[in-house]
Amino acid sequence: MLRAMSSYVYIKKRLHPGMLDVMKRGGAQAIEVFAARGHFNYTDKEHIKELAAWFKSEGVEFHSMHSPIYVSNDFKSGSPALNIVDMDKPRRIEAMDEIKRAVEVAELMPFRFLVQHVGKTDEYDDPRKFEWAMSGIEHLRAFCRQLGVTLLVENTPNDLATPEKLKELLKALHYPDLGVCFDTGHAHMTSTVHQAFGILEPHIRSTHVHDNKADRDVHLWPGEGTIDWNETMQALRAAPQMPALLMEIEGEEGMDVSGKMAQAYKKLEAAAVEVN
Repeated sequence: MLRAMSSYVYIKKRLHPGMLDVMKRGGAQAIEVFAARGHFNYTDKEHIKELAAWFKSEGVEFHSMHSPIYVSNDFKSGSPALNIVDMDKPRRIEAMDEIKRAVEVAELMPFRFLVQHVGKTDEYDDPRKFEWAMSGIEHLRAFCRQLGVTLLVENTPNDLATPEKLKELLKALHYPDLGVCFDTGHAHMTSTVHQAFGILEPHIRSTHVHDNKADRDVHLWPGEGTIDWNETMQALRAAPQMPALLMEIEGEEGMDVSGKMAQAYKKLEAAAVEVN
């Protein structure tokens, strides 16, 4: 499997080539960049060019970009979420405009996938929201395709983004290129990884790999929570379109990111071998 890493591990800091170097040393062959303006300013051409030059020179794949989820320049600042199913129409429009602004990065720094949330954390189900989700995803898919980007929806802990609801959404839209970014931690919180994977398996194109204890959405290194990694790796290895093994981890000051990455890849790849 392709070893990949999310820049989420550095989400509280401005992303720069030195951080990308650390992820490469940890074994990353591909990277997902989290689009939060205080971290990666997708409206700043100089910042984009700086990172684009690194990807070009280092031979590491710019695998995916995580769609922005907050309006402000800072991550989790308490500002309104960018929510494509917001009850307020102007806010839905604002969210779509901001996401498209981020996708335009592909003109200078091509990437393969855009990972998109459907609703904010704890979003409740509502027939109107499902219609807005269909409309928003259809619109974003068309916009992404013009720039050579494939749209992926992510299973998240809310009523609109359960594996069952995402399967219903994908079936209703019936676009063969529209896929899923399978989040192991979110699956572990809402049901089980095995159950969620079974529902979404044909649509999975990428992953967010992290651990937790099924009680809250913390992004721990594999093995620090209660996910069964032998079972999880068996499923991922057998997926029809084997996705990247992309870790999305919460960073801490002073953390040995490259060292922890190397250990995690070794653990996960060993688990995959053990179950074959």
